[in-house]
Amino acid sequence: MATDPDKARRDPVTPEPGPGPAPTGGAAAAGPGTRTSHDRPGPRSPAYPEPVDRLIQEMATLPGIGRRSAERLAFHILKSDEATAMRLARAITDVKKSVRHCRICSNLSDGELCGVCADDRRDRGLIMVVEQPKDLIALEQTGMYRGVYHVLMGRLSPLDGIGPGDLTVADLLRRLDDPSVNAGGTPVREVVLGLNPTVEGDGTALYLTQEIRRRGVKVSRLARGLPTGSQLEYANKAVLADAIEGRQAVD
Repeated sequence: MATDPDKARRDPVTPEPGPGPAPTGGAAAAGPGTRTSHDRPGPRSPAYPEPVDRLIQEMATLPGIGRRSAERLAFHILKSDEATAMRLARAITDVKKSVRHCRICSNLSDGELCGVCADDRRDRGLIMVVEQPKDLIALEQTGMYRGVYHVLMGRLSPLDGIGPGDLTVADLLRRLDDPSVNAGGTPVREVVLGLNPTVEGDGTALYLTQEIRRRGVKVSRLARGLPTGSQLEYANKAVLADAIEGRQAVD
């Protein structure tokens, strides 16, 4: 078929574009829909004002309090009136400035002596040894014990590097050796071991028993065994063993 030379001059053929060089860097290299360094957000700002965030962080350091619980506590304080929040702040300040350990038994006190050691109606010749002040409070709530106490502030644990020197054992033995150190200057006739029934607690009790008996003072411990209202089939072996060992005569 013949070609019209005039038409070819009027409609020149445009060549197809070639592949060309590959793009390097920049938005062209990233492709459509790809976020570049210019599009990335900057550092994320805190969700709360700095004082609120700091309060949440401090609350979260408390035992058993996670981030969510700390946030709820912080917002409870924020929603409270100023007088309520200030009372809480003063209570925290006062407990750190005023509360100390009793000079005789190491119980918590706001003076030189705790309320138990200062009470002359207590039997000061009878000392019950406990691990922590909270154990003393639990025993006091029963209303069944009228002696005095000695708080060890822990228990022996060789695996954790806790020895007698890390506890108030020396203060206890000093009360036995020198009656003037005990409350009211009363000689000690008996020491009751009220330690927790754990491996560390039993080890601490064994050590104290040896030291106390060496000084000619009577040693006893709290009874162990079946709690009132329980059933034998649900008791574990350790509880049953303590119950058999600590059996009592029937009057």
